[in-house]
Amino acid sequence: MSRKKLIIPSILLSNFLIFILLGFSAATEDEQKEFFIVYLGDEPVINNVSAVQTHIDVLSSIKRSDLEAKESIIYSYTKIFNAFAAKLSKEEARKLALLDEVLSVFPNRYHKLHTTKSWDFIGLPITAKRNLKMERNIVVGLLDTGITPQSESFKDDGFGPPPRKWRGTCGHYANFSGCNNKLVGARYFKLDGNPDPSDILSPVDVDGHGTHTSSTLAGNLVPDASLFGLARGTARGAVPDARVAMYKVCWVSSGCSDMDLLAAFEAAIHDGVDVISISIGGMSADYASNAIAIGAFHAMKNGIITVASGGNDGPSSSSVANHAPWLLTVAASGIDREFRSKVELGNGKIVSGIGVNTFEPKQKLYPIVSGADAGYSRSDDGARFCADGSLDPKKVKGKLVLCELEVWGADSVVKEIGGKGIILESEQYLDAARIFMAPATVVNATVSDTVNNYIHSTKSPSAVIYRTQEVKVPAPFIASFSSRGPNPGSERILKPDVAAPGIDILASYTPLRSLTGLKGDTQHSRFSLMSGTSMACPHVAGVAAYIKSFHPNWTAAAIKSAILTTAKPMSSRVNNDAEFAHGAGQVNPEKARNPGLVYDMDEMSYIQFLCHEGYNRSSLAVLVGSKSVNCSSLLPGIGYDALNYPTMQLSVKKKQEPTVGVFVRTVTNVGPSPSIYNATIRAPRGVDIVVKPMSLSFSRSSQKRSFKVVIKAKPMPSSQMLSGSLVWKSNRHIVRSPIVIFKPLD
Repeated sequence: MSRKKLIIPSILLSNFLIFILLGFSAATEDEQKEFFIVYLGDEPVINNVSAVQTHIDVLSSIKRSDLEAKESIIYSYTKIFNAFAAKLSKEEARKLALLDEVLSVFPNRYHKLHTTKSWDFIGLPITAKRNLKMERNIVVGLLDTGITPQSESFKDDGFGPPPRKWRGTCGHYANFSGCNNKLVGARYFKLDGNPDPSDILSPVDVDGHGTHTSSTLAGNLVPDASLFGLARGTARGAVPDARVAMYKVCWVSSGCSDMDLLAAFEAAIHDGVDVISISIGGMSADYASNAIAIGAFHAMKNGIITVASGGNDGPSSSSVANHAPWLLTVAASGIDREFRSKVELGNGKIVSGIGVNTFEPKQKLYPIVSGADAGYSRSDDGARFCADGSLDPKKVKGKLVLCELEVWGADSVVKEIGGKGIILESEQYLDAARIFMAPATVVNATVSDTVNNYIHSTKSPSAVIYRTQEVKVPAPFIASFSSRGPNPGSERILKPDVAAPGIDILASYTPLRSLTGLKGDTQHSRFSLMSGTSMACPHVAGVAAYIKSFHPNWTAAAIKSAILTTAKPMSSRVNNDAEFAHGAGQVNPEKARNPGLVYDMDEMSYIQFLCHEGYNRSSLAVLVGSKSVNCSSLLPGIGYDALNYPTMQLSVKKKQEPTVGVFVRTVTNVGPSPSIYNATIRAPRGVDIVVKPMSLSFSRSSQKRSFKVVIKAKPMPSSQMLSGSLVWKSNRHIVRSPIVIFKPLD
């Protein structure tokens, strides 16, 4: 595991018919069996029994008997998809793929998972206007690690029965008390049959991640929530009156498999959810073989918007995940508070570090030692990292230890052998507070050098780490760990789409895990602080549900457009990667409820985009449900990106000549009428942007108007990006589209 991924206390989250072996294979007499998913298309399913029999018949054609086929099938998808999961040899999978009735065969893959103040900070106060009658009919579905049903965030006091449309199920399982009128659905999927020694075969949340995300999205109002007094306030979701359905697909040890994701997407679509939130890492496969992308496409076909985390692999370029255009991809931003601890040295000097340390010092000063000096031998390099087994307890007992960060958990190592706490040096992870199980804080290299020089300047060095305090900081800003563009899946689509709070978010937690999950940690809390695009994702999913409660008939694309075109622009002075870091900007809930104009799309719009991107009949079959799509017979690509996207991105290719891109867009009036919108263009130096026409008039609601944006960019250095914008402005609305021009790496 890379150090970069260790920042997030959650498992990374922020794919669906997709598939590669991760090791859960069983040996046959002469070869290994692996899990595969076989997709037969979207032919009507008469009933479950006949569908299952069809799957057995197809599999029997390459097996020796029906019995062997039945034993090989792990799961039949019959509600939304016509597909099955089976344990096959690679040769059997190859033979199946050659059958006429089989659209595709994919190996199964496993993925990792990517509040009190955040809602007020982004402008959705408790007093915000609400359509409670409709909000109570909204069901939000989360694909995650499970949920804690006894949490105050999911009590059903005052809730009536679930909406009539709801077809979901819930039962009593191990450590799971069942559902109620707030938590209306809870299921788990573990199709590989392999037990997880660290988890429970139940929808119950052992990790804490799913409880945290679902309460952020739709948790009840819980007054006086805090983590041992920190971040105190009223915890709540965006839509506290909405219902919650949890689909547990992620397991503590084994992660989140495609087979389970597929089953959960199918269940959520069939059950009748209105919004899907998925804080799970997407792989870099193309959209036609990417599980989350495929799942979200089928959800979109059924009128359901899917919001996904953008990933925690920043600040690396082109690291953004879950970047299919029909997904709403979320980056993580910071709010205006930080959790810091003062460290006082024996010479009176005071320095500061970041982290959550809820321990009051029991004495004025403690002896302090450098980990590099506290090993069994000077040659043990692990001692400077305070690695497990590297430190001599005699040199550490009763002392604070200065360590360098290699992997998280040094606080557990030091405490177990009698140490009193740690000061941890790192040049990364200095904008999100890690929770520690002993007095501890994270400092940068400059502060670490100050501490280290002091330790070696006196015979009896000492220090004390004070309890963490909240500090106000400038915000918003993009988290260092939040994944960046440009989009690795398409040079024509800007990703991430939008940013939302994802640093130090307080939300509900599980009683089944300590706050750190480390050996020896006895800290438990009803609420915890977590960071990651996993935490940003349910903020935007909550805003989507909020919009849906006012506009129940809006498409997924319309809701997404409303969120993007009303987002608050973020300052490039504190966000150096600009739109590649934050997309359209910081989500703005109340503005998104009434956007004025929307860029709407349907299923065929995305198909045309994929054809324009070079996908063919065969690769599109999984999305469309058949091999009937002929890209050559579709209308010629509409403009540079062949998509009615709310943002525009031009990739500069030529070294000597200007690059020209023509973007064709259509907006739908969802505001008052009559109304007139006039265009305002902001073009960066070296770029010409022309809009035709410059004025749009609407005489009625739902009326559509089209326009062209012609972007002409001069040659530019490799990896450079420039930011512009197009704003349609009426006397009541501002509809903003970011424009990005960039030169990919040569």
